[in-house]
Amino acid sequence: MKRDQLPNDNYRPNAKFRIVLKRVSEGSHRGPQLLASRADAALVVELFSNEVPEIEDEIVVVRAVAREANPPSRSVGPRTKIAVDTVERDVDPVGACIGARGSRIQVVVNELKGEKIDVIRYSLDPATYISNALSPARVDEVRLMDPDERQAHILVPEDQLSLAIGKEGQNVRLAARLTGWKLDIKDSAKYDYGEEDQRFAEILANRQAALEAAEAQAALEAEEYEDYEEYEEAVEIPESEEQGVSTSESVAVLADHDADPDTMDPEAMDPEAMDLEVSEESVANPEVDPAQGASEDDTANPAAARSDTEVEETA
Repeated sequence: MKRDQLPNDNYRPNAKFRIVLKRVSEGSHRGPQLLASRADAALVVELFSNEVPEIEDEIVVVRAVAREANPPSRSVGPRTKIAVDTVERDVDPVGACIGARGSRIQVVVNELKGEKIDVIRYSLDPATYISNALSPARVDEVRLMDPDERQAHILVPEDQLSLAIGKEGQNVRLAARLTGWKLDIKDSAKYDYGEEDQRFAEILANRQAALEAAEAQAALEAEEYEDYEEYEEAVEIPESEEQGVSTSESVAVLADHDADPDTMDPEAMDPEAMDLEVSEESVANPEVDPAQGASEDDTANPAAARSDTEVEETA
């Protein structure tokens, strides 16, 4: 693909190139297809590993790489920034990558057809790391305005503005990509500390207010959800009602079933004590179910219904 090629590459028969194999895919007609790239940042790391023994021995470590092999404009050439660190204090990682009189880095540059490469020193301090990443520009001060959003103001002298920004913003763009911070280049002589501090204080206050409002909304939704669950548990239909039997009838049946015949009150078993009245219709018609007749009489006679309730409560 075009984006995987370098603008200065000249592909001709029998030409040799070092590439990065990105993917192998199965082709439908011509067999496996190899997707290679010369614009990938991994190629720069591999070239330095071949030329710098300290990287191969893991004394020097490559921390980050930012590469722009195909700039958006033809007036800007390819450029790479690589951050290196060391595990031994006696070793200079930048000097190890550059080599004596630039011998090591020159091999990498030649392989990449003259691509410009900046080797910088990695640092755990964000301000120092950002200042190094803007090399070769000289930085007066790095202000970490918003560490949460990783925004920083870079103060440079007026004569270093163009160098820090780079041609069409390439230098600051690669530095931002290398460090992971949003960089804003400012003129040191025209920088207003009070105004910038106030502006970012308002931004942080608004963000905090929005965060607190979101947390309050989340807590309210959680409380409503808990209330809804409690409501569902409160209105849950008992299993006995789901089977067509009322709760009161179930309790009465269970009470009668569990009662001991020897300890039951004889008066409770006496129909006259229960004040149950047999309807004339049930006497005249013996085929009528007594249980059904009693049910109808209970409906017609409120006193009998109350007596039934008292009997169930006594049981």
